[in-house]
Amino acid sequence: MDHLVPNTNLGFMQLAQTDGLKITDQLAAAKNTKRIDEASQQFEAVFLTEMMKPMFEGLSTDGMFGGGKGEEIFRSLLLQEYGKKVAQTGGIGLSTQIKAELLRQQAALSQTDNSVSASLKR
Repeated sequence: MDHLVPNTNLGFMQLAQTDGLKITDQLAAAKNTKRIDEASQQFEAVFLTEMMKPMFEGLSTDGMFGGGKGEEIFRSLLLQEYGKKVAQTGGIGLSTQIKAELLRQQAALSQTDNSVSASLKR
């Protein structure tokens, strides 16, 4: 049965040669892309939360259990969750734009680092 197991090392070597990056660099870039995606989504959630705050400021609270400091605190937490949920479900497209810009800047920085290290090796 051992002869049926594919040799993944060959695939990794070919991948590294075609892209010009080491496997560790590719894995690091994939991890960084995930972090960028999370950060851009979090930013959009915070932005949406701040945009929704004025919508809820004028609401009056009635009844025996309405109002007070507790409601102020929980209303802000509710707005944060609204912002997160809207951002997770597609949002307004802000996270997509932020992610694209961060990836573009990362690529430019990577090219600069590669050219500096290449000039130092000469």
